[in-house]
Amino acid sequence: MPTRQGSIRLFRIAGVNLYLHWSWFVVALFAVAFRRGSYASPTFNVFEYLALFLIVLLHEYGHSLACWSVGGRADEIVLWPLGGVAYVAPPLRPGATLWSIAAGPLVNVLIALGMFAVKPAAGIFYEWPLAADPSDAARLVQALWYMNLGLMAFNLLPIYPLDGGQILQALLWFVIGRARSLMVTSLLGFLGVAALFERAWSWGSFWLGIVAVFILANCWRGFLQARQLIRAGRGPRRAGSMCPTCQTAPPIGLWWSCSACGKPFDVFESGPVCPYCGARFSGARCLNCGETHPMSEWHVSNPPVSRSGD
Repeated sequence: MPTRQGSIRLFRIAGVNLYLHWSWFVVALFAVAFRRGSYASPTFNVFEYLALFLIVLLHEYGHSLACWSVGGRADEIVLWPLGGVAYVAPPLRPGATLWSIAAGPLVNVLIALGMFAVKPAAGIFYEWPLAADPSDAARLVQALWYMNLGLMAFNLLPIYPLDGGQILQALLWFVIGRARSLMVTSLLGFLGVAALFERAWSWGSFWLGIVAVFILANCWRGFLQARQLIRAGRGPRRAGSMCPTCQTAPPIGLWWSCSACGKPFDVFESGPVCPYCGARFSGARCLNCGETHPMSEWHVSNPPVSRSGD
């Protein structure tokens, strides 16, 4: 997943910091060159890519604001050549997760409705001084119409971690729990990745192949997380400790791995320091919600002991 590393901070709106990865500029040059000839004025190729940038940005803000509305944390968006990633952490409830994910495609629906209203009125731009041909404005609106619908349709494919896959996972969460729903959607995601690779090969699409590789990596990560949640949920929980974020007692055992030497250990036995290489950590990471807190914040008095990771 893209991170702030190698990214430029553009601005902060509604409590969300927007970062633009450096590779976006490289792909922008190729994208504008690839669409050369689509308009009489090459300026419209630039307008087209910037408008696509805005569509992706609004989609990601849909995720962030929806997550914020249900009490979650959403303070960062990173845009890169494959689109955008809104780093959202909704409360660990299926309804909150479903709304946080579904709000992104819902923004695309609203954009489509707005563009549907604008399409017949594209002629109002005909006198635009930058338009070398009166039809440039109409072509721009038409191109963005199809791009928005195409992005929305692709993103709604039930392939994890696309929005469609995450929506499916949230719906299954109501029935079979968080861990098992993540396992099911991750396995289905592998099938979707195979289909994407087949399409990329048949169409000779290098770009679709890159997208498939990205999805495959995240499917694998989701599969490992689901397996860990299921295994941890079956074991005993540590009394006297509870995650400050999700209120889940941590499991007992070697569930944490040192990022320096890679060896597993129990952070609640050794503290935030690896017993093998001495590497120190900022605290303990919750295996249920993924948040990291100082060891002092995990202590509670008379905590309820849970045995389920779901």
